[in-house]
Amino acid sequence: MTAVLGTRLDPDTTRAKKPGRWSAPPRPVWEEEPSPAGQAGKGLALGLACLAILFPLWIVIVTSLQTKRTIDEAGGLVVIPKGVTFVAYQELLGGGQVQRAALVSVGVTVVGTLFSMAVSVLCAYGLSRSGSLGHRWILMTLLATMFFGAGLIPTYLLVQALGLTDTYLALILPSAVSVFNILVLRAFFMNISQELVDSARIDGAGEWRILFRIVMPLSRAVIAVISLFYAVGYWSAWFNASIYLTDQDMMPLQNVMIQLVQKQERPVGLSAQINTGQLSPLAIQMAVMVLALLPVAVLSPFVQKHFKKGMLTGAVKG
Repeated sequence: MTAVLGTRLDPDTTRAKKPGRWSAPPRPVWEEEPSPAGQAGKGLALGLACLAILFPLWIVIVTSLQTKRTIDEAGGLVVIPKGVTFVAYQELLGGGQVQRAALVSVGVTVVGTLFSMAVSVLCAYGLSRSGSLGHRWILMTLLATMFFGAGLIPTYLLVQALGLTDTYLALILPSAVSVFNILVLRAFFMNISQELVDSARIDGAGEWRILFRIVMPLSRAVIAVISLFYAVGYWSAWFNASIYLTDQDMMPLQNVMIQLVQKQERPVGLSAQINTGQLSPLAIQMAVMVLALLPVAVLSPFVQKHFKKGMLTGAVKG
């Protein structure tokens, strides 16, 4: 009996079976079955890689949940917890500089991501239309910026001349657009069927309606991936704030975390409790790290399913 490629035959019933939801995908006919030693080696390598990633994260979370006495007994970072306390998180989120910095980071991330996506989508859609005005020269100009940059000093002088220093716009505008992200979006838009766009034009749809009603709904995968890239970039950014901001009340969470880790200064409202021994400086540092990692760790699983389609389809035309 002839077997259908990509399916497995039941030896008893000789009927093709489709792989289950959690079963391994069918192996191509030309690929040999892995040996037990090979499977064991792959499992060991993946286990060690997961351990190398999760073990430092475990130490950070556990240390942030320990009392000062437990941390002092461990001599620093705690591996095996002895009880759980949320005192460090209660103090950080109870008001003061850390809570204000977290709100600043959230605001900059949301506004910056929306602005960057709006500019990137509009630019990519215009460059994906071969008949748009000056699209070739604009594309060459964008590509040139990937290899040649003005440098830090001219950029700072430009931001200063525009009056953006000590403003939140200085955290968004200098890094608002990524040429790489625009190119990925452009490649994805160019893969959309031209017949579908032409049929919409015949029905009287304009460019704006084509973009919002046809192109963007078909590009949800790549838009989700690029949005995550921009959001992680804004959330993790600290350099712009360090050179464009002088007011400590405007600093985002990442800059406050750097100050804590480097022990340059302590958040307002916590110095007295640390000095009296009620809080451990190390627990505060680890708690701030957890707060900085939490949004990315929560959002990444929801966008993970779009990574393969969004990046490969958007980066390879065919």
